[in-house]
Amino acid sequence: MIFKYKTCSSISDIKSVISLENNSFDIFIESVLPETTKIERCILGIDEAGRGPVLGPMVYGTSFCCADNQEILKALGCADSKVLTEQARDDIFDGITKQNNLLGWAVHIISPNTISNCNFRRQKCSLNEVSHNAAIGLIQRVLDRGVNLSEVYVDTVGPAEKYEAKLSAIFPQLKIKVSKKADSLFPIVSAASICAKVTRDAALKNWKFVEKPGEIIDSNWGSGYPADPITKEYLTKNIDPVFGFPNIVRFCWSTAETILKDHAVQVDWSDDEEEDNKSTVPITSFFTQNGKQVKQKTAFFDDRGLVVTTKI
Repeated sequence: MIFKYKTCSSISDIKSVISLENNSFDIFIESVLPETTKIERCILGIDEAGRGPVLGPMVYGTSFCCADNQEILKALGCADSKVLTEQARDDIFDGITKQNNLLGWAVHIISPNTISNCNFRRQKCSLNEVSHNAAIGLIQRVLDRGVNLSEVYVDTVGPAEKYEAKLSAIFPQLKIKVSKKADSLFPIVSAASICAKVTRDAALKNWKFVEKPGEIIDSNWGSGYPADPITKEYLTKNIDPVFGFPNIVRFCWSTAETILKDHAVQVDWSDDEEEDNKSTVPITSFFTQNGKQVKQKTAFFDDRGLVVTTKI
């Protein structure tokens, strides 16, 4: 996937980018690169926000700094974003952006459209794989920018040991630690968690509905989680019988699929009918087998004076 990397230095910058971009596609936003990170040994943390909701993007965030500057993270109050209030997260993120000479960060906003398309592929790409790819992409981007990276801390997706082994095989030059609840164990991961959560909140509040440009859209969707009655009611009220949901919805979630099945027009796919048609003649029947001419199966060739041949 090819990204357009947007540089931002505040929450207002992030909101501006989100409001201008097409939310049907992924967005990659990053900070200005601190010059110190090119020289001194650095650590990096990765965490996500919005893995479970049926509404909105999943956001992967990373934060990095020189190993000797970790005390700054503690002083800013970096902690697991889930235990912080929205205002506290905003204040800490504001503090992170103001330390742009020492702290770097980046976020990958993975659109609901991307999540659904990956799930509906013929060769399905699971949400775990999407998550792994996002983390790998963030690490690689930081390396490509010239950061002197030595240690990486990641909140796990799936078995921690397997995930750690996967990342270590891709980045053998780095010391990588994958663990559960990494956002509450390592301040650098807490910072990444806050970057991801603040960005996702901003994305939801400033969502650009490409289906109805310029119109005021109902945003009373509750928490966005499948079990939330308000979220379910929002999905039911905002379904088009032909085109389904607006682009803020993850079509592949079972909650959305059930509502589509109950309220949308059902579609019969002609490809399925063709596959089930036992009388279809295989194309190989018109060629020779073991040097023997095969009898033509249809009048199409006879009507046009065509015969089977082995020489051109």
